[in-house]
Amino acid sequence: MTAEPTSAVRLEIVSHRYGRTSALDAVTLELPAGRTVGFIGPDGVGKSTLLALVAGARRIQSGKVTALGGDMADSGHRRRVCPRIAYMPQGLGKNLYMDLTVSENLEFFGRLFGQGPKERHQRIADLLRSTGLDPFPDRPAGKLSGGMKQKLGLCCALIHDPDLLILDEPTTGVDPLSRRQFWDLIDRIRRQRPHMGVLVATAYMDEAERFDLLVAMNEGAVLATGSPAEIKAKASAETLEDAFVALLPGSEERSHRRLTIQPRKGHDGQPAIVAEELTRRFGDFTAVDRVSFRIARGEIFGFLGSNGCGKTTTMKVLTGLLPASEGKAWLFGEETKAHDLETRKRVGYMSQAFSLYAELTVRQNLDLHARLFHLPRQSIPGRIEELIVRFGLIDYTEVLAAALPLGVRQRLSLAVATIHEPEMLILDEPTSGVDPIARDSFWELLIDLSRNQGVTIFISTHFMNEAMRCDRISLMHAGQVLASDTPAALVAQCSAETLEEAFIAYLQGATDQEAGGQQTGGHTDADVQGGLAGPPTPQVDMLSRRAAQRFSPRRLFAYSLRESMELLRDPIRLTVALLGTAFLMLVFGYGITFDVEDLTYAVLDRDRTPESRSYLEGLAGSRYFLEQPPLATHSEMDHRLKSGDISLAIEIPPNFGKDLLQGRTPEVAAWIDGSMPFAAETTRGYLEGLHRHYLTELSRRNYGEAPVFLPAEIESRYRYNQDFKSIFAMVPTVIALMLMFIPAILMALGVVREKELGSITNLYVTPVTRLEFLFGKQLPYIALAMANFFLMCGLAVFLFGVPVRGSFLALSFGALLYVTATTGLGLFISSFTRTQIAALFATAIATTVPAVMFSGMMQPVSSLDGSAAVIGQGFPTGYFMTISVGAFTKALDFADLYRDFLALAVFIPILTILSMVLLNKQEH
Repeated sequence: MTAEPTSAVRLEIVSHRYGRTSALDAVTLELPAGRTVGFIGPDGVGKSTLLALVAGARRIQSGKVTALGGDMADSGHRRRVCPRIAYMPQGLGKNLYMDLTVSENLEFFGRLFGQGPKERHQRIADLLRSTGLDPFPDRPAGKLSGGMKQKLGLCCALIHDPDLLILDEPTTGVDPLSRRQFWDLIDRIRRQRPHMGVLVATAYMDEAERFDLLVAMNEGAVLATGSPAEIKAKASAETLEDAFVALLPGSEERSHRRLTIQPRKGHDGQPAIVAEELTRRFGDFTAVDRVSFRIARGEIFGFLGSNGCGKTTTMKVLTGLLPASEGKAWLFGEETKAHDLETRKRVGYMSQAFSLYAELTVRQNLDLHARLFHLPRQSIPGRIEELIVRFGLIDYTEVLAAALPLGVRQRLSLAVATIHEPEMLILDEPTSGVDPIARDSFWELLIDLSRNQGVTIFISTHFMNEAMRCDRISLMHAGQVLASDTPAALVAQCSAETLEEAFIAYLQGATDQEAGGQQTGGHTDADVQGGLAGPPTPQVDMLSRRAAQRFSPRRLFAYSLRESMELLRDPIRLTVALLGTAFLMLVFGYGITFDVEDLTYAVLDRDRTPESRSYLEGLAGSRYFLEQPPLATHSEMDHRLKSGDISLAIEIPPNFGKDLLQGRTPEVAAWIDGSMPFAAETTRGYLEGLHRHYLTELSRRNYGEAPVFLPAEIESRYRYNQDFKSIFAMVPTVIALMLMFIPAILMALGVVREKELGSITNLYVTPVTRLEFLFGKQLPYIALAMANFFLMCGLAVFLFGVPVRGSFLALSFGALLYVTATTGLGLFISSFTRTQIAALFATAIATTVPAVMFSGMMQPVSSLDGSAAVIGQGFPTGYFMTISVGAFTKALDFADLYRDFLALAVFIPILTILSMVLLNKQEH
């Protein structure tokens, strides 16, 4: 039995770069096992990169990272320790699936870690109780507030018993009471698993105080390590925030000034904001319940409250983004109305989530919003330069918004919100996840706007030190305002020492709970009711870890079930997948045809005798031609042919009947529209056939026998499709095209969507293998494609009247092989594309062109040569087109089609292996 290492994590000269930007610069660090370690530092200094390297989510570029006794560059070691590590990435619900409910997200993660139903349900119930999410098990994750999403993300990270818990800013945007519940839960788990280590990046210095060890970082390097007391002693500072500032290099420390707040100047006149009995409902749920307050001009008014209490909804109602269900609100004395653009021009709004254009640079974002707010064109450049200097964006003007550090993003968001010089700013948690220095810099801008420009600022926050900077604050819970006063007055009313204690006391009174969830002796009510399962026995623990290394149907099923639920709950995607295929089937089935019928023609009869009329009767009685009003002149003939009114003109010369009766050979002119060569050639063939039929009948009538045109008569007989109708070929062909195009695109988007949303991290850091991930994602789309197949077969038989003459079972088996190959092609494309737009275009081009041009639709694959033949034979559509047309038209069965079945079957492992090779199990 091997002893656990004394150090949980060791980094040796680790460097990491993103292009020209250095995230980590030769970092060497050793972190002990069984301890809580906090990483503090400004935004963009490498904390998240370091944690991702330790978790195995990111590939190591330079140096060595050792975690839980092994090298994280070794894929075998990563597989072995994956069930022992839990990783929660930075970002609001980044590891969650927004279409799934709270309990369904937890069920998914439980299955990924091999938990059976009983164990899974017990853990889920305890985690929900411990984090206060137990009233919301059936609420979709996408409808949770920001803080509740973070709670759920933490629960998903804790669903198994990790030996190393890695949390990248897990409580960003979470209220103080919820943060306390988070850490109480982690402390309780650590009491049950004393060997579990915890690595945390945090922006909250009060959280950092509770960790055993701190790592202070700046510009990719470690500034200092030690306990909170040691860090403060080293910097000769009373608080961690002051200590961190003191540890910064000299230039940065000098550039940081202690924030001072000037007294607010009084403003006469009406209030900037008035809310009276403001209520907003979403169905049966009341998000804002009779909220009333007044905010004076130039005042900084803070909005504090528990997660999901209605702060963001209240702000949206005030800005006119949402209509109020009841009550009224006034901005600058004008009643707020939804979609009131004039009032909105006087307000700057900064949402909780980053809402700028990530693909535009800083300057381009400012320029775009200046134009959206109709600033005078000549004043835009000067205004942009003013804001760039004022908000400290000089070094980032040509940087894409997506590449900005979080603190700089927030400064850019504030600059955009103020570009039109609004009289009021409504800021929804603008500093969530921002480091202390960046927060102070941000607040310097707010104080300047308030005190020097008289801008009214309505701000929501979870930072108590920020709330203390407000002139007045309002405490909110469950849609209602609990209290509203100055921060000092609220602290005094509760006889509390700090605003955080006062805030929690108000929440306790509203929810009839003691702080921390009925804590007694350091335990929560969940402890009393049984708590989490204790640490597993060594035998069970070893078995579970061994099982995590093998192929697991449970993990595969977890991805299949999750993908199916997301698909069923996305009505647009589901409608396009089903009805879109049926619609395209109708369009192609009726719209693409090679039948040349109902050709419009007109006659210029310059003879007008019984013989000329007899000649023309053959055209008039044919199903291929539609007679139009006769022609009078050659100029009319040219005009009607050019306009498309007719596609054929017949000219009977003068004396046609006389010459015919006298045995001479009169000539008949046929003018054919040749703009469409295939139709023109077919029209010519029809005319020659009708002309020959007329001569045959004329010979029989005059001489009693048919003329001999050739030594042998040629009679055309078709073995299949005797009526020579193109619909009998087009409908089976269209089925092949649709089963290639739609399933491949849906499959590609289904995988790339995870890359864009960030949930692909769950592939990197959970025991799921590439094969389980790919095949688990693929199964729902195979089922959906087969549903499309049966729907299209129904349309073919009952709508288009094209019967299946061969074996329907053989056709269905071929379709199953085919859609497995086509969805496999979508997987292959998704493995190397990173955006949904790129995946959409790549899949559309890679499927449509070969399927239409080289798979037998235009000409048989056997007649192709060169590169066209290689494409045709190396693409699955041609083989299924043979199966589809053969089963519908030629009455073929298994024995006739087995070669095509084998060819389709070969594509499946090839595409799967290619997808597995190209799909990264770590982020670069």
